[in-house]
Amino acid sequence: MVTETPHPPPVTRTTLRRSAFAAVLVGLVAVAALTPFGHLDYALFGCLGLALGLLNSALVVISVERFSDKKPSKVRFSGSVLVRLAAITVLAFGLVLLFRPAGVGVFAGLAVFQLLAIGSSMLPLIKEIRQK
Repeated sequence: MVTETPHPPPVTRTTLRRSAFAAVLVGLVAVAALTPFGHLDYALFGCLGLALGLLNSALVVISVERFSDKKPSKVRFSGSVLVRLAAITVLAFGLVLLFRPAGVGVFAGLAVFQLLAIGSSMLPLIKEIRQK
């Protein structure tokens, strides 16, 4: 049985750009909304979480492109995913512990970015469903 090398979906980079734009917009709104209440530190840590989520997504795109260009190794791909997620998690926990309580904003930013990334990934699917 011969299997073809998988190719990354063409919307991968577009989805990343859309997520990045949304993350910048949400970060600006968070800073503008929380600063008058004296919580600029929470907003900045939230922006840091958004940036970490964006970094993770960019690294995912690079990993997927590498995985599809060469002979795919599921073990190597899985290992890179685990290392990347572990590094981001350790960094986030470290920031929470070092900058209590405002450091919790990092996890909020990561969570919000995941919602943004899922939403921007769904847009091409929704367009395709509507065309059928």
